[in-house]
Amino acid sequence: MAERHDAISVIVTKRDGGTLSDDQIDWVVDAYTRGVVADEQMSALTMAILQRGMSRSEIARWTAAMIASGERLDFTDLGVPTADKHSTGGVGDKITLPLAPLVAAYGVAVPQLSGRGLGHTGGTLDKLESIPGWRADVSNADMRQQLLDVGAVICAAGAQLAPADKKLYALRDVTGTVESIPMISASIMSKKIAEGTGALVLDVKVGTGAFMKNIDDARELARTMVALGTDAGVVTTALLTDMSTPLGRGIGNALEVTESVEVLAGGGPADVVELTVELARAMLEGAGVTGVDPSEALKDGRAMDKWRQMISAQGGDPDAPMPTAPHVEEVCADSDGFITRIDAMGAGLAAWRLGAGRARKDDVLDLSAGVFLHKTLGDEVRKGDVIMTLHAESEDKMPRGLAALSEACEGAGTVEIGSSPVDRRIILDRIGAEDASGTGR
Repeated sequence: MAERHDAISVIVTKRDGGTLSDDQIDWVVDAYTRGVVADEQMSALTMAILQRGMSRSEIARWTAAMIASGERLDFTDLGVPTADKHSTGGVGDKITLPLAPLVAAYGVAVPQLSGRGLGHTGGTLDKLESIPGWRADVSNADMRQQLLDVGAVICAAGAQLAPADKKLYALRDVTGTVESIPMISASIMSKKIAEGTGALVLDVKVGTGAFMKNIDDARELARTMVALGTDAGVVTTALLTDMSTPLGRGIGNALEVTESVEVLAGGGPADVVELTVELARAMLEGAGVTGVDPSEALKDGRAMDKWRQMISAQGGDPDAPMPTAPHVEEVCADSDGFITRIDAMGAGLAAWRLGAGRARKDDVLDLSAGVFLHKTLGDEVRKGDVIMTLHAESEDKMPRGLAALSEACEGAGTVEIGSSPVDRRIILDRIGAEDASGTGR
């Protein structure tokens, strides 16, 4: 017979450093989702978890309870392996767009459930909505059919996928408990496991433009999520990648779609291509496809063909022009030398203030707004060279965008020019199941 529970006893257990039982976790997650446990009680519990941590078994059970709060998709009957990718978010991170069709070009189905942006990091669905006609909402039946017909779908998660997470995330966002690694891990992995993918690759960003500012925290988050995926039977790998510098040249919705299409056409910035190819390789390996070079499908047009099919299947016109901003302003180099810093946070905040991001969930985006980098880390410049162009629908937004650039790095500015060139390492580490044992705190 199951034990009887109340919110206070669960809170006190964790407040005093105890381990929550499976029954306690199942009860409190379900009761909160149903409204039996009040917001102030769950706030106290999440604060206790932030301060006291959770063991690996507690995190796994919490994740399972959030999955059990809603539906769970199953694609095992498709007849092909499935793989997905999740990024913790960054500036100029448009990798999902070329990645999904690239992996699909090798016969692996990609059910990519994505979200919208809040703050400076942008959202995959917002980017794709720059394409006229494209729709984010796809029914489960249509998603399954598109995976069979095309091999890739990028769409919004249904309301019934881990509803406990949606409610809990909103609470954490206003109670100062977002930083809890157990809670972050359970939030991400509950949705990804419920999504029904067979293999998952996590792109955990590290740096000024990322949620995780230092590599130790990022590594702990990666290990925790890999352990959760592995325990749930999903082949899970994580790459730790640099987000101290923006990815690529375009930062902003339409700008990032344009750049993604360039990558699919066999061009695009080297850093975007490198990360896309390495994530594709990891996804394919997780799905059992080895001995292939994903860059070949970018060069020979197979990935572009999948992109066009994927966009068309969701009502979009892959040939339609992207929105363009009526107002632009150039930022130029004030000396000769080499670019030694382009701060991701500064560039991201500039794009956000120009209209590319939201401060609140109901904000309307300017899909044409953003920042385009003509020069990036390591490039040589002469005084007067254009480093970046700011794009906006309204000229009165330009001063706020420029202010964000100058305020970055505690007032040192987004861009630094030095006397010697610098290199950038994109892939910082790789975490597999063998590296994730003993996680949790």
